[in-house]
Amino acid sequence: MRTHLLLGLVLGVLPWTAVALIGAGGQRMFYPVCAYACLRALDPYMLDCSNHDGGGGGHSHGSMGMTSPECRSDNKPYLSTLAWCMHTHCTDDGVQTWELEKFWAEQATQDPTVAPKYDYGTIVANITEPPKEVADPEDMLESTALAPETPWKTQYNTMTTMEYEETMHARYGIIILVVGFGIPIFFTALRHIPYMSSLLDRLSPYLVYPATWGGRQVQPLPYLLGNAPTLGQALYVAVLVVLNIVLSAVSYRSMQPSAWYANQYQEILAWIMYRTGNLAFALFPLVLLFAGRNNVLLWLSDWSHSTFVLLHRWVARLFALQVLLHSIVALVLYKDTGAYPAEESQLYWIWGAVATVAVSVMVVVSGLPVRRWSYEIFLILHILLAVFVVAGCWYHVELRFMRMFGYEMWIYTACAVWFFDRLIRVFRVLKAGIRRARVTEIGNDFVRVDIEGVRWGTTPGQHAYVYFPTLNPLRPWENHPFSLLPSSILSPRPTTALATTTHEGNATTASSDDDP
Repeated sequence: MRTHLLLGLVLGVLPWTAVALIGAGGQRMFYPVCAYACLRALDPYMLDCSNHDGGGGGHSHGSMGMTSPECRSDNKPYLSTLAWCMHTHCTDDGVQTWELEKFWAEQATQDPTVAPKYDYGTIVANITEPPKEVADPEDMLESTALAPETPWKTQYNTMTTMEYEETMHARYGIIILVVGFGIPIFFTALRHIPYMSSLLDRLSPYLVYPATWGGRQVQPLPYLLGNAPTLGQALYVAVLVVLNIVLSAVSYRSMQPSAWYANQYQEILAWIMYRTGNLAFALFPLVLLFAGRNNVLLWLSDWSHSTFVLLHRWVARLFALQVLLHSIVALVLYKDTGAYPAEESQLYWIWGAVATVAVSVMVVVSGLPVRRWSYEIFLILHILLAVFVVAGCWYHVELRFMRMFGYEMWIYTACAVWFFDRLIRVFRVLKAGIRRARVTEIGNDFVRVDIEGVRWGTTPGQHAYVYFPTLNPLRPWENHPFSLLPSSILSPRPTTALATTTHEGNATTASSDDDP
């Protein structure tokens, strides 16, 4: 029952994330593109109701003035020129009349709250003679004219490629998230299919359990390079690595001329920059999910906590690599366009740099040598740097895009994963309550902790995280993992015995290599 509820919750969250992304759930950035291109092509034209006193913002012609939505809503030369442009260009795109009417009502004045005083059909019907003169952006628009073809084509190319690339970014990010989350569930479900369980049992000794590095399993690699995964774990990592490489390298388009980029090189660089940023965001929820003690995949699959912790490290490295690629490509692009001096002082750029630096430092300080040297210092740095990563990512996209493209949904998802884990921790502590324990040293490297009034069933690999608030009142949140030993035959009352290894008489280093 619990598994079904959790699976239902997960399947409910994934569509919610997808629908908020451009290209997923039917959401489009510029539709119809032909109409948006007309709107942008006419953007710089001055009208007789424009503010000719100057102004630095709005829709201005150079520095001559600005045109308000109210001005556009009642200006017949502007409305008829826009309507004729839409009528001539959108016919070839197969756009329905009702779609043009909808666009007209919402976007014609460039402000959805200000509707044009004449509907699209009426304006087109009143154009009895097709215009022959092309509007000159240096002159005031005083009659129905043809929209200039070059600006229209430039805007059309830019919006078409932008919408296509954003769709690919969203779809590929969802693919990575679904594959990363779904593989454990898929292979667990296979064991419940007739005949598959016995087949998997035969294959596991060859494809799942063998070591990938010199017969080492669990033990650290030489020179403390880390912990080698088993073959099965390595195959999971390989799937994500290949998926990231392929999805970072395919489905790029360039249409020149572009309103944003001077050449194909700059345009493709921009799409690579956006793609790597999106794929990094897609990996972010998996990074936090695999690190959690209350990882829902522990209940939805038969994979162990130690497996997810190891995968957490590898997925985090992939996440860091995508972040670094995103930052490097952005730097190269902005250097090439000449925009770097102006952009580097912007807050969105600074916060992006903060996130990149924090991720890079995390990769270094999360290494096995640091965890062996001082797990407490590693843990504190890990949490602090993670906060900077989340904050940096949030402000980077919030200040740059103002929630226009749905990038923030990846961050919402990642934060929801983290919040769920912490919330369940609190609930479990409140449920267990405070109990007294008897601690016995049973050897140079082992400590036994007996807790009366608690009885848990035991399964291979089962462990408990125990808090000792009275040992260190200044840090009551500290807790450590203990193995469970059934002791009901040794005591007339329900009792659970916990065991852990010690290091120099201090149990705080227990499992420091296995739990981040």
